[in-house]
Amino acid sequence: MHRLVEPGTLFMGLALLALAAIWLVTWNLAAREQSAADRRAAVLAADMAGTYEAQVVRALREIDTTLKLVRYSLDERPPQVVLDELSQQDMLPPALLFEVRLSDAEGNVIASTHGPSHTNDTTPVAGQEGLRVELHHQATSAQDSRLAFHRSLSENGQQAPGWVSVLVSAEYFVSGYEPDTLEKQGVLALAGEEGIFLVRRTGETVHTGEQIDYAHLLEGNSGLEQPARVSISEWDGVPRYLVARPLFEFPIAIVVGLSQNEQMAAAAELRHTYYWRAMLVSCVALAVLTLLGRLSWKLRRAQTKVLEERLDHARRAEYLAFHDNLTGLPNRAYFSRLLTKGMQHARRYDKPLTLLFLDLDRFKAINDSLGHDTGDELLREVSQRLGRAVRESDTVARLGGDEFVILLPEITEPNQINQVADKILASVSTPFTLVGQEFRITVSIGIARYPADGEDEQTLIKHADVAMYHAKEEGKNNAQYYSEQLKTDSLERLALESSLRKALERQELLLYYQSKLDMASGRVIGMEALLRWQHPELGPILPKQFIPLAEENGLIVPIGRWVIYTACRQNVAWQKAGFPALSMAVNLSARQFLDDGLLRDIKGALQASGMAPELLEVEITESMMMQDMPKAVRVLQELRGIGVRIAIDDFGTGYSSLSKLQAFPLDTIKIDGSFIHDLLDNAGDRSLTEAIIDLGKNLGLTVVAEGVESAAHVEYLRRHACDQIQGFYMHEPQPAEEAALSMKKWFGSESTS
Repeated sequence: MHRLVEPGTLFMGLALLALAAIWLVTWNLAAREQSAADRRAAVLAADMAGTYEAQVVRALREIDTTLKLVRYSLDERPPQVVLDELSQQDMLPPALLFEVRLSDAEGNVIASTHGPSHTNDTTPVAGQEGLRVELHHQATSAQDSRLAFHRSLSENGQQAPGWVSVLVSAEYFVSGYEPDTLEKQGVLALAGEEGIFLVRRTGETVHTGEQIDYAHLLEGNSGLEQPARVSISEWDGVPRYLVARPLFEFPIAIVVGLSQNEQMAAAAELRHTYYWRAMLVSCVALAVLTLLGRLSWKLRRAQTKVLEERLDHARRAEYLAFHDNLTGLPNRAYFSRLLTKGMQHARRYDKPLTLLFLDLDRFKAINDSLGHDTGDELLREVSQRLGRAVRESDTVARLGGDEFVILLPEITEPNQINQVADKILASVSTPFTLVGQEFRITVSIGIARYPADGEDEQTLIKHADVAMYHAKEEGKNNAQYYSEQLKTDSLERLALESSLRKALERQELLLYYQSKLDMASGRVIGMEALLRWQHPELGPILPKQFIPLAEENGLIVPIGRWVIYTACRQNVAWQKAGFPALSMAVNLSARQFLDDGLLRDIKGALQASGMAPELLEVEITESMMMQDMPKAVRVLQELRGIGVRIAIDDFGTGYSSLSKLQAFPLDTIKIDGSFIHDLLDNAGDRSLTEAIIDLGKNLGLTVVAEGVESAAHVEYLRRHACDQIQGFYMHEPQPAEEAALSMKKWFGSESTS
């Protein structure tokens, strides 16, 4: 040991260590840059493949829809007349890019949107069913090649033999080639199952009809959301990050590729820069260490064994005073000092400082079920993972229990903070092996930044703690930033919850009513009851502010019961006042719908008010039915059994399938107002609205359109046979007295005579 600390040996060793460190760091940086560039290129190729796949699928679906539309529209009229009529109605794709043809069984063109055809160049293969795709060369140039999409007119035996076809330039499917991203050797292509490229573009060159090994092309390629892998393209021998995916709805595969050489060029240049810098730094380090080595012989050792023992003892005592015995991390006292120094440094040099407050989710359950020893083992493992998840300059500390804090100095961008938080969440959520079993645990993170979220230690920690509890409210296993609004929302939420518990007693809740108009007769045939809260101090409070609170604390059940009773009594009161018997719609919340007392409450309201059961209509959403389908079916059948009508509200915004929809005893579907709002300007909304109306008609249901605001909406819905409408076109939701006045205008003076 004495020889090792001699100046000559010591500084020679330091020189070697410095050189090793410099070059290890350089090689590591170069390798990381190389790896990062490789990951970026792989992810970029996968992302571009996803985008290209969506574009192609959308185009193919539009083409397939056109084929089906033309086949469906054929009747006894001449085919050319049908095509001309569809074209005039803008129901066919643009004729500038697409040609729609009809052919007889021998493939002779009998009608076309481009006029008479003298050649038969799109004859499909006889006997094939479904959508077919063929490549057609009009000339020797690839730019003149076209793709033909066919469907048989005789499918299901409903039409005479023949074909309907859509032709489009093959180059249309690779027109989105982006030279800035794909560069000169990138690939954008469509491959057919028959083993050819329907179209391939590389740079400015477009190829069609090239022979390929289709199975080999798809073998081992990236799935959805997976990075691309490098493979050598069989058609030109260029290594590329290649993604090839079959389109499961169509007999086509998309191909996207990025040249490996082009994508890695910047990383290679950066690697050479690192090596030159490392060489320069090595020379400087050797010069400095050589100079220090020559001067170090003048230094003398001044330490003794006693001094060393005293220093060791002092260090040990200090360590025990400021570190956690279980995990070895800084404890609350030491972290307080580190945080204070960090804030002072940040204030002096005007640099940011970020504090993460972490709390393990469900730790108490593991601690109670497996014992404190297992809990301690878990805390030690978590502390090690947290240390590996952050930088060396960051500070990880344990405040006590399952609470940890992390100090992140000099992080300026929110995305950097988010990256650290995501890394921590991923690290902690990896399964733990405790007492021979595998367990998973998550962590909730609150984020506070200095000085924006607090200028002193206690405030900053408190605000990070508030943000952490907000993360738990958002479902745990996530990170949330502190904001003044968060604090205000928390206080307002507590105040609203307290007031809501007394709202029924103080008669602060009231019902507004909006009428439903029958399209056939033009008369009001029903009302929908809408809940409102008139707070004595805060004024009107929107349902979206207090309904979620009522759902969480269970108040929605008594409030919903009050709504049903009040709406039924009001309906009977209007009948006694001389108005016709109108239906009364009431919305059910998810918790109320699954409550065991729902049927009893509805029966009680009908009996107490004397209202006929068939006049009551309960509205539920698609998502409520999907939570527990067997119970939902049972509840709806019981409601139908007592005569109550059932409606699906906001239809079209959920994800229920037709097969599931048929399993429920329904009477009405209500088209969501978001589709009606842009009905006249948005073709997609028109298509969805018409599809829902057709679906309702086919299922024998009453179709109601919500959000109707103009006479143009009414006229459109009347043309498409919508049964009923509801919205501001009649009037906004009104209290009972104002709703009665509005009904008088609809029914006329004879209604109240």
